Amino acid sequence: MTSRQRAEEGRTEHTPAPPAPCRIVVCRDCCCGTPKVTGVDHDRQIARLAESAPVRISACLDVCEHANVIVVQPSAAARAAGARPVWLGLVNDPDATDDIAAWVQAGGPGTAPCPDILDLYTFTPPRRAR
Repeated sequence: MTSRQRAEEGRTEHTPAPPAPCRIVVCRDCCCGTPKVTGVDHDRQIARLAESAPVRISACLDVCEHANVIVVQPSAAARAAGARPVWLGLVNDPDATDDIAAWVQAGGPGTAPCPDILDLYTFTPPRRAR
């Protein structure tokens, strides 16, 4: 048997990789994720979000007045179709974290409509923070 025959024999039908999901950026620095924001289990918040999508911990996003800040980034396909990151601030209660996780599991920005309840947390960051 030639090496080519062996390679063809071992070949399986190509299954494309699933599309890249949306991602979550969680600010954790000088204000967000610190005792300055009281009554929040910051570690549990990250763990809960990580159940839904990849989470990246960021240094200060320079919007401390909105601590705790979470940015939901659209999937690559949604971004290519025009979706933009959604900035959420004052995410300091487990119900809000659960709402974000559910939205991300449904597809996030550009794929699933943002739940009305999250309008309470959405803000436009200053240009310097984008």
